[in-house]
Amino acid sequence: MNNNKTVFFSIGVLLIILGTFMLIPFFVQFLYDEKSNTFLSSATVTAFIGILLVLTNLEENRKLNLQQAFLLTALSWLSIAIFGCIPFLLSNLNLSYVDAFFESMSGITTTGSTIITNLDTAPKSVLIWRSILQWLGGIGIIVMAITILPLLNIGGMQLFRMESSDTTEKILPRTRRVTLIISVIYLFLTFACGISYWLVGMNVFDSIAHAMTTIATGGFSTYSSSIGYFENPKIEIIAIIFIILGSIPFISYLKFVRGDKKIFFKDSQIKGLFYILIISIFLMFLYLLISSGTYNFLDNLRISTFNVVSVLSGTGYVTADFSSWGKFPLIFFLFLMFIGGCAGSTTCGIKIFRFQILGHFILNQIKKLVYPRGVFSIKYNNEKITNSFIYSIITFVFLYFFIFFILAALLSINGLDFITAISGSASAISNVGPGLGDVIGPDGNFSNLPTFSKLSLSLGMLLGRLELFAVLVLFFPSFWKN
Repeated sequence: MNNNKTVFFSIGVLLIILGTFMLIPFFVQFLYDEKSNTFLSSATVTAFIGILLVLTNLEENRKLNLQQAFLLTALSWLSIAIFGCIPFLLSNLNLSYVDAFFESMSGITTTGSTIITNLDTAPKSVLIWRSILQWLGGIGIIVMAITILPLLNIGGMQLFRMESSDTTEKILPRTRRVTLIISVIYLFLTFACGISYWLVGMNVFDSIAHAMTTIATGGFSTYSSSIGYFENPKIEIIAIIFIILGSIPFISYLKFVRGDKKIFFKDSQIKGLFYILIISIFLMFLYLLISSGTYNFLDNLRISTFNVVSVLSGTGYVTADFSSWGKFPLIFFLFLMFIGGCAGSTTCGIKIFRFQILGHFILNQIKKLVYPRGVFSIKYNNEKITNSFIYSIITFVFLYFFIFFILAALLSINGLDFITAISGSASAISNVGPGLGDVIGPDGNFSNLPTFSKLSLSLGMLLGRLELFAVLVLFFPSFWKN
């Protein structure tokens, strides 16, 4: 089938790009005298397979239909995770294939969960590769959320179509055009973040590595104690600013570039993001003020802000072990994990717009009870929301929690305790990174989990990052027939 050739041709191109990016850690190996050709070997294998896929799937007229677009989306993330784990396998970290795959999947899905026990002594090349994976995953999810996901009218993502006349035949040319603009914005924000980190005290290597994972809201750090390693309030403030910038829908940046200078003040999602942040920060600040006398006023405000922003966005940076703050932060941060950030950004979770629309729907239902003959409509960003649109969001949210409970059950069956199973499931499907509790909390990692649990969490990361339906729909025969 011609369309299948286009899918595998595109995956080949992606693997060539991935292999090219592997040359960056190879240069770092040379720079830091690591005396290893791990990344050169990995780049050679990855690029070679990519070239084979390109040469064996050449087509003059490359087009994608709806089914092939979603097949390409799922296979792209899976293939990058598979080939992205090769450097971890060949490194001196002595990782099993499952561990290497878990680390790679966590990187490309910008989850931030890790199985590497001592990042402080890990090779610099491996550390920068982890950051590169998250950076690539960040820009990849933005492009997918703006160009491909809106084509599937499930989960409410159709609200973010660039143009009402979009068809599947426009996917490839429009993706190229949008990707170019987004890449420039993404690079600019990354560069600005890196310079800012360097100016407030990070060395060049750390500033580059953290800039990539900050903009991608991924959370991989070069130290086991994450941002807390630096003990620098200025670094934390820079992180807060650029995490929020990465959490804003990139379609808003596109509209701003095209002349809509007020988009950041009138977009409902952006306003919702800041409302949630302000309320959540206030609640956490108030809780710490009452329950703990450890921090002064300004430190309390900074720590509350940093951890709320980090968890809500799914970044997963930590400066303190919030598991030791008491029971309330555990429940509160678990709730924030589910909310997530804005659609069309690098953030994760159910997404703010879905909660906003569900809130309007609930209010309308209440109004109908009070005024049975009244006619009420729902609008979001000046667009009328239909009943079928509402049902698609309800279906998505139901499926999200259904998969969450299934994943938590699988982890429990594998012997994990309640807190680890629940928070591990939430962190995977919401792509947050650290979980809660002593095992996978801010001071722990995922290295001691059973193999089955790591594979289950890897699947959860993929499902959560690709908005569930982009993967699950491939297993429905009716999807391929329609």
